[in-house]
Amino acid sequence: MLIDSQVWTQFMIMVGEITFFLILGMILSAALLAIVVVYSIEKGQFYFPRLLKSGLVLMEGLIKAICKLFRLDDKELTTFFIKLHNTMNLRAFTAVPVDRRSIFLPQCLRSARCPAHLSPEGLKCKRCGLCQIGGVIDILEGMGYGVYIVPGSSFIKRLIKKDNPEAIVGVGCLMEVKEGIEMADRMGLLAMGVVTLKDGCVETLVNWNDVFDIAALGTNRPLVPENFEVPSV
Repeated sequence: MLIDSQVWTQFMIMVGEITFFLILGMILSAALLAIVVVYSIEKGQFYFPRLLKSGLVLMEGLIKAICKLFRLDDKELTTFFIKLHNTMNLRAFTAVPVDRRSIFLPQCLRSARCPAHLSPEGLKCKRCGLCQIGGVIDILEGMGYGVYIVPGSSFIKRLIKKDNPEAIVGVGCLMEVKEGIEMADRMGLLAMGVVTLKDGCVETLVNWNDVFDIAALGTNRPLVPENFEVPSV
């Protein structure tokens, strides 16, 4: 019994030491990644992008906590994550044919007086002219995109299964775009995100210039169609 007790004690000490060094390693790794994030934001350039992306996925909460010590708030970190993701997916997205891409627009971009009705494929735009979405859809569909106005992620998942695109563009508020990117990663799907200029449930705004810039990747189409009014940032 005495020998068993000693073995058990030594085993628990070893487990404790391993746990301690694992936690210490995670904290040090998160601190190093947080420093690289802050430095990348200050310089406007991505350093060690693959390492950053993996670290932000695996240790997001811990990195957020450390970033707050550098007075970097969650919004800045989320914006950084989206820009990093777009940059890393840029080449692969550009190589995907336009007819194998889909674009998802949030319903909050429409007018408060929008007459569109919800269908299994999202809102069906009636081209009423109360907002710019109708014109945008015509342009993007003319390029070969599948374009949908959706009220939530459940619609996006269903439409992805239906159309089976190789790449998608998601437009939405900061957290919606981040969650959409993470969902696409889990599905093994290329995704690019465009964040709206303001949050809200109705009559929000997006810089259509940003949408067209991404949509035109890999094509010879102009970045912004002539005579199309693009809101200023």
